[in-house]
This record gives sequence, C-alpha cells and structure tokens, in this order.
Amino acid sequence: MSERNAGVTFRASTAEDARRIAELFSVSSDGVVDYVWMTLAPEYPGLEPIEIGAVRYAAEEGNFSYTNCVVAEREGAVIGQLCTYPVEETAEDPGDQPADPILEPYARLEIPGTLYISSLALFEGFRGMGLGTEMISIARDQARERGFGALSLLVFEQNMGAVKLYKREGFREVDRAAVVPHPLINHTGDVLLMYAEA
Repeated sequence: MSERNAGVTFRASTAEDARRIAELFSVSSDGVVDYVWMTLAPEYPGLEPIEIGAVRYAAEEGNFSYTNCVVAEREGAVIGQLCTYPVEETAEDPGDQPADPILEPYARLEIPGTLYISSLALFEGFRGMGLGTEMISIARDQARERGFGALSLLVFEQNMGAVKLYKREGFREVDRAAVVPHPLINHTGDVLLMYAEA
C-alpha cells in the first residue's frame, strides 16, 4: 500500500454498513440505482430512496446484499466499497414482462460465467490514491477463489476517470448500449460492458 493511502484497511462488510454501502452504490451508479430505488418506493412506504437502498443492502441474501461487499475504512469510517456477484446463465422465458426501458440496457449487457463488479466506489477526497486499483485486485482474488476466470463490469463512457482505471487494469470493451436519458441519471452517451481476465 502506498504512503498516500496509509491507514486504509479493507474488510468484509457487515449489515451495519448497509447505509454507507447504499450511499457509495449511488455514487458508483451515477443515478441508475437512485432510479431503481425510486421505482421500488411503493414497496417501502415512507422511506426515502437511500433508505430503501440501505434496507436492501442489509439483507442476508441476494445480489444486492452486504454479504457481497468489501469496504475500505480509514480511521473507523467507511470511505469506499467493492460489491461483486456471479453472473449466472439465465434462460429467457417468453412470458417474462418486458424490462423497464430505462434499465433495459444495463440488464442486457452481461457476460455469464464472470464475477461481476456491480459497484466500485470511493467518496470524494479518497480518489486518485490507488484504492480503486487495490479493490480491483481484491475482485480478481475473489474471482479466482470462486473459480471464475474473468471479471465484468459496466461503466459510462463519459466517466473517463473510471474508464481509464479499468483499461489500465486490463479491462477491454466488449459491448455497449445507448443510455436512455432520465433526470436522475447523470450521463448520456453509451454504457460500456468491459471484461478482464482474473
């Protein structure tokens, strides 16, 4: 670990981290997850979107669970997170309802048989310190431990800092889709599907 990020430790997250995980997931998704939580509001009466996210991440099971997350801590405060889960092969069911058009591009872009980095985020003030590189290294270790030969992720092409990091870490673009504009989503242009060997 470099001198710049001395004092930062990584650990498996706990249910008590759920609120910070939700805040960081909002950062990494650039508004997409805020849209998801907004659409779920009828199922969680009285809760703000970020509170819905916290409730979901406090769950013991499912892709969006704290059990799939690692957090970065400094002086006892969570400053970053990495969340991963396997992309499973799914059989298309002709009776399936059509996807929400806003979310359809993200649902379509996936590589079954990879460990998916669903979120990699740091709060402002902790970026550019090499912590993102360390989290990708943790994800690679997780993939190998779980028998996956590759990682995948989605990133907005307009998020140039993140794209540069991923390319430097060996990720390459394998597909893309146009972002469906929405006031909550902070980017337009394309969302990229990227892949790297573990």
